Amino acid sequence: MTVAAAAALLGDLARRDEPIGPRTTYRVGGRAALFVELTSDDDVRRVAAAVAETAVPVLVVGKGSNLLVTDAGFPGLALALGDAFAGVDVDATVVRAGGAASLPVVARQTVRAGLTGFEWAVGVPGSIGGAVRMNAGGHGSEMAHALRSVRLVDLRSGADTEVAADDLDLGYRHSNVAAHQLVLFAELALAAGDRAKGEAELSEIVAWRRANQPGGQNAGSVFANPPGDSAGRLIEAAGCKGLRVGSAEVSTKHANFFQADAGGSADDVHALMLEVGRRVEDAFGVRLRAETRLVGFGSSGDGDG
Repeated sequence: MTVAAAAALLGDLARRDEPIGPRTTYRVGGRAALFVELTSDDDVRRVAAAVAETAVPVLVVGKGSNLLVTDAGFPGLALALGDAFAGVDVDATVVRAGGAASLPVVARQTVRAGLTGFEWAVGVPGSIGGAVRMNAGGHGSEMAHALRSVRLVDLRSGADTEVAADDLDLGYRHSNVAAHQLVLFAELALAAGDRAKGEAELSEIVAWRRANQPGGQNAGSVFANPPGDSAGRLIEAAGCKGLRVGSAEVSTKHANFFQADAGGSADDVHALMLEVGRRVEDAFGVRLRAETRLVGFGSSGDGDG
């Protein structure tokens, strides 16, 4: 069995039967058979060797701000980068940020350094690595506008390479970074700016998000916007605002945010996604595409392995 073999190879580095739900912003969902927090390059090499030898399925959790794992859990190896991969270094207008670095932290540090071009990220509760993989964005910008290169480790082959942004096939909420690849750092090319102006913009973005988006247990936008329209508008127009399935509800503040009850079910969140998608398609003929990464939900999922 691949999990048992991987556990034997990883030894004390891996934790067994680790809860994954609490590591996501939904705070619901099951457990991973194995979990490793990567604290060094040596840990990365050990995990890559174990994955290559055993073909154990891999799930990179990151900060869990765009992730929903089924209540049945993940029958493989879940990974998260530790603080050793959360550093932020600024050299003139070039910023090197670790894959575990928080987007709001990077946004604030770059503004303090007198740079502009990354203010949008202050309201996105994810990591640099996750933002690269999904080409995260907001407020008229996205990772692709600033990204220059990434250090990418393929956990199946062990290949450790620096990849130019132009080779990542970056599009709207899309890249070609696979589930078994790990972003260890990203290099951003920003521009010289005015610190006071940047700090004012940060405050405006934070205030706008607080006024227009709900707090609580959610993972931000559930569906990507279809061309020329807004997923939130379509969901609201289909009469889904406030719609509830079990322990999950469409937010009454923003229809493209789904709330999970404390102690609720990831499967309820997924069922709500399916029902909302069905109602929007029935009403408008538009098939919404999930922006949330779905793990363990069959053909609609985004798990690896």
